[in-house]
Amino acid sequence: MIYAVIAQPFERVGAALRRAAQWCDVLILQANVKDCEASGGGEILALSVAREPTDAPERAYRTEFSYDVPAAGADYLQVALHAPEGPLGTTDYRIRLEATPLDATRTFLHLAYSYTLRGAARVGMSMYLATSGRDKVGFSVVERTPKGRPVYVGGVRGVVERNTMRYYLALDAYLGTLQAAAAERLERRLRAFHAGLERYPRQLHELALAEYLEIKRPDALRILQARQ
Repeated sequence: MIYAVIAQPFERVGAALRRAAQWCDVLILQANVKDCEASGGGEILALSVAREPTDAPERAYRTEFSYDVPAAGADYLQVALHAPEGPLGTTDYRIRLEATPLDATRTFLHLAYSYTLRGAARVGMSMYLATSGRDKVGFSVVERTPKGRPVYVGGVRGVVERNTMRYYLALDAYLGTLQAAAAERLERRLRAFHAGLERYPRQLHELALAEYLEIKRPDALRILQARQ
Protein backbone atom coordinates (compact mmCIF):
# COMPACT_ATOMS: atom_id res chain seq x y z
CA MET A 1 0.00 0.00 0.00
CA ILE A 2 1.02 3.58 -0.63
CA TYR A 3 -0.14 6.72 1.13
CA ALA A 4 0.81 9.91 -0.66
CA VAL A 5 0.07 13.60 -1.00
CA ILE A 6 -0.45 14.82 -4.58
CA ALA A 7 0.05 18.50 -5.38
CA GLN A 8 -3.27 18.66 -7.23
CA PRO A 9 -6.68 19.84 -5.99
CA PHE A 10 -9.17 17.08 -5.26
CA GLU A 11 -11.67 18.49 -7.73
CA ARG A 12 -9.17 17.85 -10.55
CA VAL A 13 -8.05 14.46 -9.24
CA GLY A 14 -11.61 13.20 -8.77
CA ALA A 15 -12.70 14.28 -12.23
CA ALA A 16 -9.60 12.68 -13.82
CA LEU A 17 -9.97 9.22 -12.24
CA ARG A 18 -13.69 8.43 -12.23
CA ARG A 19 -13.99 6.79 -15.66
CA ALA A 20 -12.41 3.51 -16.76
CA ALA A 21 -11.07 5.01 -20.01
CA GLN A 22 -9.09 7.55 -17.98
CA TRP A 23 -7.29 4.71 -16.23
CA CYS A 24 -6.04 3.48 -19.59
CA ASP A 25 -4.04 6.72 -19.81
CA VAL A 26 -2.50 5.78 -16.46
CA LEU A 27 -1.88 2.08 -17.00
CA ILE A 28 -0.42 2.33 -20.51
CA LEU A 29 2.60 4.11 -19.05
CA GLN A 30 3.79 0.79 -17.62
CA ALA A 31 6.54 -0.66 -19.82
CA ASN A 32 4.92 -4.08 -20.27
CA VAL A 33 1.32 -2.89 -20.77
CA LYS A 34 0.67 -3.08 -24.51
CA ASP A 35 -3.00 -2.14 -24.77
CA CYS A 36 -5.95 -0.97 -22.67
CA GLU A 37 -9.62 -0.62 -23.53
CA ALA A 38 -12.73 0.36 -21.59
CA SER A 39 -15.97 -1.37 -22.58
CA GLY A 40 -19.32 -2.48 -21.22
CA GLY A 41 -20.43 1.07 -20.60
CA GLY A 42 -17.27 1.72 -18.59
CA GLU A 43 -17.74 -1.28 -16.30
CA ILE A 44 -14.97 -3.39 -17.88
CA LEU A 45 -11.33 -2.47 -18.36
CA ALA A 46 -9.38 -4.86 -20.62
CA LEU A 47 -5.62 -4.78 -20.13
CA SER A 48 -3.00 -6.52 -22.31
CA VAL A 49 0.20 -7.26 -20.38
CA ALA A 50 3.36 -8.71 -21.94
CA ARG A 51 6.04 -10.68 -20.15
CA GLU A 52 8.73 -8.38 -21.54
CA PRO A 53 8.38 -4.73 -22.61
CA THR A 54 9.81 -5.56 -26.03
CA ASP A 55 7.22 -8.28 -26.74
CA ALA A 56 4.81 -7.61 -29.62
CA PRO A 57 1.24 -6.62 -28.62
CA GLU A 58 -0.18 -9.86 -30.01
CA ARG A 59 1.90 -11.82 -27.51
CA ALA A 60 0.45 -9.97 -24.52
CA TYR A 61 -1.90 -11.60 -22.00
CA ARG A 62 -5.36 -10.00 -22.01
CA THR A 63 -7.14 -9.60 -18.70
CA GLU A 64 -10.57 -8.10 -18.09
CA PHE A 65 -11.04 -6.14 -14.88
CA SER A 66 -14.36 -5.15 -13.43
CA TYR A 67 -14.29 -1.41 -12.87
CA ASP A 68 -16.30 0.04 -10.01
CA VAL A 69 -16.59 3.45 -8.37
CA PRO A 70 -18.19 2.77 -4.96
CA ALA A 71 -17.96 6.45 -4.00
CA ALA A 72 -17.50 9.67 -5.97
CA GLY A 73 -18.47 12.65 -3.89
CA ALA A 74 -17.31 16.21 -3.35
CA ASP A 75 -14.70 15.11 -0.80
CA TYR A 76 -14.06 11.41 -1.39
CA LEU A 77 -13.35 9.11 -4.34
CA GLN A 78 -13.02 5.33 -4.26
CA VAL A 79 -12.14 3.26 -7.33
CA ALA A 80 -11.86 -0.53 -7.44
CA LEU A 81 -10.49 -2.79 -10.18
CA HIS A 82 -10.73 -6.56 -9.83
CA ALA A 83 -9.93 -9.52 -12.06
CA PRO A 84 -10.47 -13.15 -10.95
CA GLU A 85 -7.71 -14.11 -13.38
CA GLY A 86 -4.91 -11.56 -13.60
CA PRO A 87 -1.94 -11.09 -15.91
CA LEU A 88 0.66 -13.83 -16.22
CA GLY A 89 -1.28 -16.47 -14.29
CA THR A 90 -2.10 -14.44 -11.20
CA THR A 91 -5.53 -14.67 -9.57
CA ASP A 92 -7.70 -12.32 -7.51
CA TYR A 93 -5.89 -9.29 -8.97
CA ARG A 94 -6.97 -6.06 -7.25
CA ILE A 95 -6.20 -2.36 -7.47
CA ARG A 96 -7.86 0.04 -5.02
CA LEU A 97 -7.63 3.82 -4.95
CA GLU A 98 -9.01 6.24 -2.37
CA ALA A 99 -8.65 10.01 -2.60
CA THR A 100 -9.77 12.89 -0.42
CA PRO A 101 -8.87 16.61 -0.29
CA LEU A 102 -6.10 17.56 2.11
CA ASP A 103 -6.53 21.27 1.49
CA ALA A 104 -7.43 23.52 -1.45
CA THR A 105 -4.40 22.53 -3.52
CA ARG A 106 -3.45 19.03 -2.33
CA THR A 107 -5.05 15.58 -2.40
CA PHE A 108 -4.37 12.64 -0.12
CA LEU A 109 -4.19 9.27 -1.93
CA HIS A 110 -4.29 5.70 -0.71
CA LEU A 111 -3.33 3.09 -3.30
CA ALA A 112 -3.51 -0.66 -2.66
CA TYR A 113 -2.45 -3.47 -4.99
CA SER A 114 -2.57 -7.22 -4.50
CA TYR A 115 -2.85 -10.57 -6.23
CA THR A 116 -2.67 -14.28 -5.46
CA LEU A 117 -0.19 -16.79 -6.85
CA ARG A 118 -1.37 -20.32 -7.53
CA GLY A 119 -0.11 -23.30 -9.51
CA ALA A 120 1.98 -22.34 -12.55
CA ALA A 121 2.13 -18.70 -11.49
CA ARG A 122 3.69 -19.68 -8.17
CA VAL A 123 6.25 -21.85 -9.95
CA GLY A 124 6.99 -19.05 -12.40
CA MET A 125 7.51 -16.56 -9.59
CA SER A 126 9.88 -18.96 -7.83
CA MET A 127 11.90 -19.29 -11.02
CA TYR A 128 12.00 -15.53 -11.51
CA LEU A 129 13.16 -14.93 -7.94
CA ALA A 130 15.87 -17.54 -8.36
CA THR A 131 17.18 -16.06 -11.64
CA SER A 132 16.65 -12.59 -13.10
CA GLY A 133 14.80 -11.32 -10.02
CA ARG A 134 17.30 -12.69 -7.55
CA ASP A 135 18.94 -9.36 -6.71
CA LYS A 136 15.87 -7.12 -6.98
CA VAL A 137 14.41 -5.53 -3.88
CA GLY A 138 11.41 -3.58 -2.68
CA PHE A 139 11.20 -0.47 -0.52
CA SER A 140 10.65 -1.72 3.02
CA VAL A 141 13.79 -1.71 5.15
CA VAL A 142 13.99 -5.04 6.99
CA GLU A 143 17.33 -4.47 8.75
CA ARG A 144 20.54 -2.46 8.72
CA THR A 145 24.10 -3.47 7.92
CA PRO A 146 26.79 -2.97 10.57
CA LYS A 147 27.58 0.32 8.77
CA GLY A 148 23.96 1.43 9.02
CA ARG A 149 23.02 0.93 5.40
CA PRO A 150 19.46 -0.24 4.71
CA VAL A 151 18.71 -3.81 3.70
CA TYR A 152 15.56 -3.85 1.58
CA VAL A 153 12.93 -6.57 1.42
CA GLY A 154 13.19 -9.07 -1.42
CA GLY A 155 11.10 -12.01 -2.62
CA VAL A 156 7.41 -11.75 -3.49
CA ARG A 157 6.88 -8.82 -1.14
CA GLY A 158 9.60 -6.93 -2.99
CA VAL A 159 7.85 -7.65 -6.29
CA VAL A 160 4.53 -6.35 -4.97
CA GLU A 161 6.13 -3.21 -3.56
CA ARG A 162 7.86 -2.43 -6.85
CA ASN A 163 4.64 -2.90 -8.80
CA THR A 164 2.65 -0.78 -6.35
CA MET A 165 5.19 2.03 -6.68
CA ARG A 166 5.01 1.81 -10.49
CA TYR A 167 1.23 2.25 -10.34
CA TYR A 168 1.61 5.24 -8.04
CA LEU A 169 4.24 6.87 -10.25
CA ALA A 170 2.00 6.36 -13.28
CA LEU A 171 -0.85 8.08 -11.42
CA ASP A 172 1.45 10.91 -10.43
CA ALA A 173 2.68 11.39 -14.02
CA TYR A 174 -0.86 11.30 -15.37
CA LEU A 175 -2.25 13.78 -12.85
CA GLY A 176 0.77 16.05 -13.13
CA THR A 177 0.31 16.55 -16.88
CA LEU A 178 -3.45 17.16 -17.03
CA GLN A 179 -2.91 20.89 -17.45
CA ALA A 180 -0.46 20.49 -20.34
CA ALA A 181 -1.54 21.25 -23.90
CA ALA A 182 -3.25 18.23 -25.46
CA ALA A 183 -0.58 17.87 -28.14
CA GLU A 184 2.18 17.75 -25.51
CA ARG A 185 0.43 15.67 -22.86
CA LEU A 186 1.47 12.17 -23.95
CA GLU A 187 5.16 12.93 -24.39
CA ARG A 188 5.37 14.82 -21.13
CA ARG A 189 3.52 12.01 -19.36
CA LEU A 190 5.87 9.32 -20.65
CA ARG A 191 8.93 11.31 -19.68
CA ALA A 192 7.53 12.15 -16.24
CA PHE A 193 6.81 8.49 -15.52
CA HIS A 194 10.29 7.40 -16.59
CA ALA A 195 11.84 10.16 -14.48
CA GLY A 196 9.82 8.89 -11.53
CA LEU A 197 11.19 5.39 -11.99
CA GLU A 198 14.73 6.71 -12.18
CA ARG A 199 14.38 8.33 -8.78
CA TYR A 200 14.52 4.78 -7.39
CA PRO A 201 17.17 3.07 -9.55
CA ARG A 202 17.89 0.32 -6.99
CA GLN A 203 14.30 -0.87 -7.24
CA LEU A 204 12.83 0.36 -10.53
CA HIS A 205 15.47 1.00 -13.18
CA GLU A 206 14.92 -1.25 -16.20
CA LEU A 207 15.11 0.76 -19.43
CA ALA A 208 17.02 3.80 -20.59
CA LEU A 209 14.79 6.73 -21.54
CA ALA A 210 15.33 6.33 -25.28
CA GLU A 211 14.44 2.63 -25.20
CA TYR A 212 11.39 3.24 -23.01
CA LEU A 213 10.06 5.95 -25.34
CA GLU A 214 10.64 3.79 -28.40
CA ILE A 215 8.55 1.02 -26.85
CA LYS A 216 5.78 3.11 -25.29
CA ARG A 217 5.01 5.74 -27.91
CA PRO A 218 3.41 3.21 -30.32
CA ASP A 219 1.43 1.57 -27.49
CA ALA A 220 0.04 4.86 -26.22
CA LEU A 221 -0.69 6.23 -29.69
CA ARG A 222 -2.59 3.05 -30.55
CA ILE A 223 -4.96 3.68 -27.64
CA LEU A 224 -5.46 7.33 -28.60
CA GLN A 225 -6.20 6.42 -32.21
CA ALA A 226 -8.71 3.75 -31.14
CA ARG A 227 -10.73 6.43 -29.32
CA GLN A 228 -11.01 8.65 -32.39
